Amino acid sequence: MLFTLPDHDTLYHALVTRDDAFDGRVFVGVTSTGIFCRLSCPARNPKPENCVFYETVADCMQAGFRPCKRCQPLNFMAGGDEVMLTLVKALAADPQRRWTEDDIIRMGFDPSTVRRNFKRQFGVTFLEMARLNRLRVSFETLAGGGSVVDAQLDAGFESPSAFRAAFTKIIGQAPGHFVDDAVLKADWIETPLGSMVVISDAKAIHLLEFVDRKALPAELKKLAKMCSGRIGFGRYAVVDQLEQQLAAYHAGQSARFTVPLVFHGTGFEKKVWRALCAIPEGETRSYGELARIIGQPTATRAVARANGANQLALVVPCHRVVGADGSLTGYGGGLWRKRQLIEIERQFTQDLQKRA
Repeated sequence: MLFTLPDHDTLYHALVTRDDAFDGRVFVGVTSTGIFCRLSCPARNPKPENCVFYETVADCMQAGFRPCKRCQPLNFMAGGDEVMLTLVKALAADPQRRWTEDDIIRMGFDPSTVRRNFKRQFGVTFLEMARLNRLRVSFETLAGGGSVVDAQLDAGFESPSAFRAAFTKIIGQAPGHFVDDAVLKADWIETPLGSMVVISDAKAIHLLEFVDRKALPAELKKLAKMCSGRIGFGRYAVVDQLEQQLAAYHAGQSARFTVPLVFHGTGFEKKVWRALCAIPEGETRSYGELARIIGQPTATRAVARANGANQLALVVPCHRVVGADGSLTGYGGGLWRKRQLIEIERQFTQDLQKRA
């Protein structure tokens, strides 16, 4: 029988009462501390507006949260499995280490078994847990003005070539290709739903994507080509404005984004994206409805493709488009994020109605 995540109020009550009935089925990410816990955690209760609830450990980690040291959700999920428990403890002891399958073999474990068991129990592999953390550390070093070598050392890579190879694979462009006198600058924004890469010029946002989105490397290459490779690290003031609006969004205070945007797409795609921005928060539209809204009722599939080509996540709300039957369909940031975004906006509109 499938488990349906209860509403925010029910889960917050379970957290406050330390209800262990939800252990292993629901976790809470605390945005003010950056950690995630079991609902039975003995730590002091956070404010409700600082709580985001997830169904799996993978969801919590992909959203950028670290496991709580008091309730130890990773140890709890490892249960009596000595192999998983040993690896979880090893990861906690050295979170920035560049773990490999050879390390797993040297510890006397079979990599394929470890990979399969971690994926089944946690929703993410052991090596993936370590990779996202190292990437975040390296990106923050570069964005703060650090050198490629500093970033490489912070991320725990053994050589510059290994760091460049890993960075290129995930982001799509080696760090040495980023320049100082850049037209566009890339930076990192942490959100309750995961780390995001933002690219802007001095006046507007050109790209905002979750770092684990598969299309990110191709999107970054497209922007680099547009500005003759002149992308650098850092941020303009417009990114500070965006970060403030994202914080207000996740806190349930405002679902309105006023930050200037630049659309990189065809005329048809831009028409679809503008229609997406016109969908009120707390509401959804089907692909067919969106096609009719833009005056091209037979272009449902083209609308779906344009929706998927959106590279301004959240601010251009492609998450508000669902299947004709109301079911959640594909979302580049992951269906778990789409579900959370719709829930955030549903709760926001309900709160507005109560105050009205």
